[in-house]
Amino acid sequence: MLNYLCATLLVALLLPMAVAAATVPPLPKGYTNWKKSERKLVTDKNSLFYGVHYIYADKKALQGYKADNKFPEGSTIVVDYFNIKAGSDLDGPKNMVVLMRKDKRNKETGGWLFAGYGADGKPSGMDPVGTCFSCHQKDAAQRDYVISTIKDFKL
Repeated sequence: MLNYLCATLLVALLLPMAVAAATVPPLPKGYTNWKKSERKLVTDKNSLFYGVHYIYADKKALQGYKADNKFPEGSTIVVDYFNIKAGSDLDGPKNMVVLMRKDKRNKETGGWLFAGYGADGKPSGMDPVGTCFSCHQKDAAQRDYVISTIKDFKL
């Protein structure tokens, strides 16, 4: 009986994590071949984005950037984040990857799917509403919830 209760409790605790992980899409293969932004350096250690990052935009996202941040359905943006190498402003090791994909089914996040990954590309389990969308809503609601702009890219 005790084994049954332990197994039931374990399933109850792990099932929500498995469902959440299943809803996170894999990172797009070859995204580093998409249009890449200029290097961005954030030196504010209190910032969630402290470090170095590069933005990658697929063809649809690039159209959206060129259209004054009006993105078509399916636009995909991936951002690679790196630590800052100690004692310099050089790129250190990768520490996370985030994905935004325009998907009207995600009404709670302004029509965008947000997903986070570790440096290894595996889902990180981050909360897309609290961690991502709250800032995007505050800082970029007038730009289709995308903080970056075409100015971040060298065309």
